[in-house]
Amino acid sequence: MYINKGNNDFRDIVTHEYVDKSSLIPLINAMLNSENRYSCVTRCRRFGKSMAAKMLCAYYDRSCDSRELFRGLEAERDASFGTYLNKYYVISIDMTDFTTKYRGEKNIVKLIQQEIMDEVLEIFSEIKVKDRDDLMDILYRISESTGERFFMIIDEWDAILREMGTDEFITTSYVDLLRRLFKGSGSNTVFAGAYLTGILPIKKYDTESGLNNFCEYSMIDPAFLAPCFGFTKEEVKMLCKKHGMDMNEMESWYDGYRIGKASRMFNPYSVMRAINDEEFGSYWTTTGAYDSVITYIQMNFDGLKDDIIRMLSGEHVYVDTTEFRNDMRIIRSKNDVLTVLIHLGYLAYDGDAQECYLPNKEVADGFLNAVEDTSWVRLVEALTASRNLLTATLSGNEQAVAKGIDQAHDEHTSILSYNDENSLACVLSVAYIWARNEYVIHREYASGKGYADLVMIPRRNVSKPALVIELKFNHSADTAIDQIKRKEYPTKIAEYTGDLLLVGINYDKETKQHTCKIERYTI
Repeated sequence: MYINKGNNDFRDIVTHEYVDKSSLIPLINAMLNSENRYSCVTRCRRFGKSMAAKMLCAYYDRSCDSRELFRGLEAERDASFGTYLNKYYVISIDMTDFTTKYRGEKNIVKLIQQEIMDEVLEIFSEIKVKDRDDLMDILYRISESTGERFFMIIDEWDAILREMGTDEFITTSYVDLLRRLFKGSGSNTVFAGAYLTGILPIKKYDTESGLNNFCEYSMIDPAFLAPCFGFTKEEVKMLCKKHGMDMNEMESWYDGYRIGKASRMFNPYSVMRAINDEEFGSYWTTTGAYDSVITYIQMNFDGLKDDIIRMLSGEHVYVDTTEFRNDMRIIRSKNDVLTVLIHLGYLAYDGDAQECYLPNKEVADGFLNAVEDTSWVRLVEALTASRNLLTATLSGNEQAVAKGIDQAHDEHTSILSYNDENSLACVLSVAYIWARNEYVIHREYASGKGYADLVMIPRRNVSKPALVIELKFNHSADTAIDQIKRKEYPTKIAEYTGDLLLVGINYDKETKQHTCKIERYTI
């Protein structure tokens, strides 16, 4: 179950629809038997971590011949492929197997060691064992006597910390086991490499007693492993073409993650479910409870609720990710909340701008559901008002639209201040939160002879007109409509839908009132 598991798991993967992620193998090969041999890759649920672990197991495991499974894949073309193919004894464990089997068991770490030791000694029965030998003692004796090195894979390495983190004895015992294996004097003798996967990066400690010899590749700092997990835009385009799926709709639902230099990453689980079901919908968000999201966003940290409102309206917000201790139970600030939500996949992260945001419709829909289950009466009321605002806009009720935007401005003065058309656009984004259920909303949309302030294009199967919204500050709503026509903004929008509404909105700084003008545009 744990050592020399073979390649059947990976065989099951490649014999079905498989997007080639074998480019990970040469990258891991380059780190074998070096100071960088210990890797910890953390991603949110269903982002390809376990598939990669099964692939590495099939590649390194000396008990099988996996050459045929990699025929035609990218890894096969690398010069290191044949050097390490099926060359190591592989110990591969999924920590969730143990947390399920030994839930509530105080000595779970001791039991984990014992189960692995029993299997190792079945294979290396000639090794002499002392009564007080632990797993590392046995592996060291094997390496010393045979010259063999091991490759160790621990999938969901942080499961014990996430599920049993309230028991200090268990967590301390577990960290001590990992340190004993990978940070001891004999670790480099025993292991050619180790590959850990999980959701959270390795916990930060006040001292140097942690596993600081691991190279970490996270949602926030993935380094050169960024394209190896999740689907790139090119890979999704290939899948859409093959299966006759709408690429624009796929982008709207599942794109949006910016992971390192891979600026367009899709949720792979949801993409494949949409292809298999031939229907777009919320797949990833239904595989895990939103209880944790509700718990975190209700924490009483200054500015947190305002930032959530900003992101629900499509804005990006600044986040300092450096202080989070990689422990879901140690949340000390708004930045910690936002950082843990990035690791969980509920927020995306732009490292260049140091900003987080809601990546796509699937996550945004789930986030809205989570918010509606909170005690945020003010925001729930804002969602109702936003729904009414969209209805008023589509029906051409100019006075109701102006009044609705006045209300949105008054209710969100803590996060919004008017200085120019850009700040007015922020208010509009908040006011039209509800519209994101039915529209794809673009700020500064290139169209005609310039950039429209706000363009709302109906989602697939939504039979409503597109909206072109122009904003003015201390002018008039008529001036905004004139600019839409003069700069021919509808020209490009007409490619997406036959029906268009032109909406001009002006804010008068003296009266502190909005005015609105709505016209139906005929192509």
